[in-house]
Amino acid sequence: MSHTLRHLAACLGTALVLLSPGIPRAKARELVAFSGYAPGTIVVRTNQRRLYFVVDDHRALRFSVGVGRAGMAWSGSARIEGKYVRPAWSPPDMIRAENPNLPEVIPGGAANNPMGAAALTLRGGEYAIHGTNRPASIGGFVSYGCIRMYNSDIRELYRLVGVGTPVVVEQ
Repeated sequence: MSHTLRHLAACLGTALVLLSPGIPRAKARELVAFSGYAPGTIVVRTNQRRLYFVVDDHRALRFSVGVGRAGMAWSGSARIEGKYVRPAWSPPDMIRAENPNLPEVIPGGAANNPMGAAALTLRGGEYAIHGTNRPASIGGFVSYGCIRMYNSDIRELYRLVGVGTPVVVEQ
């Protein structure tokens, strides 16, 4: 397993789902008015729990996402560094300390693999935009800093972006 994929785990949440009550459930994805970023840019608005993929100067595809829990959220710029379909997952020490019974590696595609259908790595593999096999976590502050998407949505985003795609994460 690559070093990058091992570090993806640093952003994944535990089995606990920390949803905030009253979060409105938007459609999985929708085309909305959006401006201020170049087409092809991914913009994550952590406070909204939304990811935007800018399609032109006036519109973006908007997706509901799960984001970093308290103390784990980050902001700044990055680029997509890797694209992986059904990646295996190896829990890092921080997560293993909280969940000592986790296996060393969970194979890609396994029902208990928290990476879901695909992953787009950022910042040397420290973070990722990835699917989830826990769809109830979407819309919450749930991860170790990664951005979680419904599996159908990460498949769509995966299809739309390439390595080098700019990513902006805002609080």
